[in-house]
Amino acid sequence: MGATATQERGHVHIVIMGCGRVGSSLAILLEKRGHDVSVIDIDDNAFRRLGPDFKGQTVKGIGFDRSVLEKAGIREADGFAAVSSGDNSNVLSARVVREEFGLDNVVARIYDQGRAEVYERLGIPTVATVRWAADQVLRSLMPEGSEPAWRDPSGQVRLIRVNTHSDWVGMKISAIQDRIHTPIPFLLRFGQGMVPDAATLLQDGDVVYVAVEVDRITEIESLLAKPPVKR
Repeated sequence: MGATATQERGHVHIVIMGCGRVGSSLAILLEKRGHDVSVIDIDDNAFRRLGPDFKGQTVKGIGFDRSVLEKAGIREADGFAAVSSGDNSNVLSARVVREEFGLDNVVARIYDQGRAEVYERLGIPTVATVRWAADQVLRSLMPEGSEPAWRDPSGQVRLIRVNTHSDWVGMKISAIQDRIHTPIPFLLRFGQGMVPDAATLLQDGDVVYVAVEVDRITEIESLLAKPPVKR
């Protein structure tokens, strides 16, 4: 589904299924950023979590019920998030929205990490609660280490942040990629993301992210932690 006029102006309509802690927090955050939000939940009492200042739409019902989705404005929506406490309900809702309403921008919250990876292979983006929590803890424990920033659904590829020895500073990113035989898709420089080109030099303080197969992570970390081998 292409970008709508509202997306181009930065204003979107999001439908959320589930008004628990995750759903209510997401709804409030989106509304604070100026977006339109519709929230679906089977329990009227759940909407209390949204607070008295919430101006979005609330719809009582089952999230995979087509009439409920239509009442929540799914036909005009720019995105759909299924974040209830039930894996089956979340996946079923996401599939209904994608397959029957043609909305591609969907995500389903899944508690079972194994199932989440299966659904991702089927084209349903998921957030696996256990995996998310583990990654966040890892980031907190090792803020300077090579924590995974992204992983592919099969678990074979990672995008990781790596520490680089100071002797790499001044080298072209393209030359570094040739040395380590793996891509460096982007850097953080002074807190800003940038995609390096053929002329980009590594600067002191740059945060380097590499895309790498799992079985090469230790090798890449070791290569970049040491001075480059002189040629």
